[in-house]
Amino acid sequence: MKTRWKSAPMAAATAAAALALVGCGGGGGQDTSSPASRMTVNSPAALAQSSADSYDDNVNGIITGATLKRWMSDWTNQRPPGITGKLVILQVSAGPAGAAYVKPDGVNVFSYLSPGSEWIQTRTNGVIETQSMVPDGATMDALFKKYNIDPTRDMIVAAMGTGSNPNAMSQGRVWYALRYWGVDKRNLALLNGGHQWLNGNGLAAGDFQATASTAPNTGTFLVKNLMVDNTQLQATVQDLLAVLPSVNTNVRNDGVFIWDARSLAQYSAGERVERGEDTNSNTAGVQACASAFCTPADASNYRWTFQNGGSRQGHPWGTLQLQYTHMLDPTKGFAYKPKSVLASYLAGNVDATGIGLVDASYATVGAGNGYQEGDTVYVYCETTFRAMITGIVSSVILGKPTRFYDGAMVEWNSLSYIADRNGNSILPVNSPWRTDLKSFFRPAMNQADVEPRTIVDPFASNTNAIVDNDRRYKTGEAASGAGGGGGLPPNPCGG
Repeated sequence: MKTRWKSAPMAAATAAAALALVGCGGGGGQDTSSPASRMTVNSPAALAQSSADSYDDNVNGIITGATLKRWMSDWTNQRPPGITGKLVILQVSAGPAGAAYVKPDGVNVFSYLSPGSEWIQTRTNGVIETQSMVPDGATMDALFKKYNIDPTRDMIVAAMGTGSNPNAMSQGRVWYALRYWGVDKRNLALLNGGHQWLNGNGLAAGDFQATASTAPNTGTFLVKNLMVDNTQLQATVQDLLAVLPSVNTNVRNDGVFIWDARSLAQYSAGERVERGEDTNSNTAGVQACASAFCTPADASNYRWTFQNGGSRQGHPWGTLQLQYTHMLDPTKGFAYKPKSVLASYLAGNVDATGIGLVDASYATVGAGNGYQEGDTVYVYCETTFRAMITGIVSSVILGKPTRFYDGAMVEWNSLSYIADRNGNSILPVNSPWRTDLKSFFRPAMNQADVEPRTIVDPFASNTNAIVDNDRRYKTGEAASGAGGGGGLPPNPCGG
């Protein structure tokens, strides 16, 4: 990518005003003469849903293989209340041999291969171009057409196929895109666990077949028919800047809980690692952890913690870290752990191995010092793939108001007054969008490692172009010109 600056510096007052726009991807009063006035705007609290204590009892959100089998066996009589259409299963990968695809009947039940790459897009927020963002409206319309989905009538189930960490992330991206664009929670579910475990745990060999349904490409549903605005599910960089504390500490009474789903090594920029953490890229190696966390043998060699040509590594002030992997059970096809276990983590408790939420001191926060009732959860990782897992835990299982910082660290760590490999500062020193000023970080060890970024406007008045354009698309208004894009990230599951 190439750095380019398009506008002259704005006054400091304008910059301050931009950062003062606290809210959910922009704001301002509604024009009652606009089609937007007919939209129901849902807050993060309204979008949250709490799972039953047993996932077997859910008919949306996290569902089990037993529930899916009951639906498949007699869809007409067993479908959930309010569902009048088809059962559409979107698998992000094929399952293992003998359990490749959930078996459709071609009448009421359909099973399609829909990789996670279909549910992301490179887009610009007005300041910077960022990979792995939620797709735009035209892309969503094309997906509804491809799979002949009517999200107001059908039940849509996002499934992993083969259970794995990357496939759990992609499963989450399917859920996130549909929910963001207005699909009601009643019409949306995530199948818990991969086929290698579900085959024999809720489903049986006869419930699978070797091929997926052929996508018919006959759908006519458009996102503008979903007369709700769920865009508050996404947090922009502007939103995150507005809620960060003024110092790098865990503030319990500020109404926000900011969750870093990445590894401790990335959160700490290589100053600490978690026991068992993959450090194959660290040529200096690490000492064996006698406890849950330890210091690398050569903490000065932190280059291996960087991804996507970032200019720095670390974390925004006030964030807490707990790696997404602890939310999943690899012995059960990477299914989500029980609700009670996940709630204990969020409260600040540690598990039997000493793992729990960590703050900027690299110590666990302690019981009662994690999520505070009434907090809005902000989740992120590198490209908001790993954060799909933590965000589903907080929003879909535990019922907490949750926002996904979709730009994530690939964007956050780019918004720096740091030179790229071509010798150009990514942002000028007086840009109001310098996130390095509210971050703990360690800069790239070699300037040659810093990838140039596409900067649209380092002095933009806000970073809401994507959300604003998505709202305009739904209401039929003209787009502002930024926020679209195309192409896929080179590393979609590295987020």
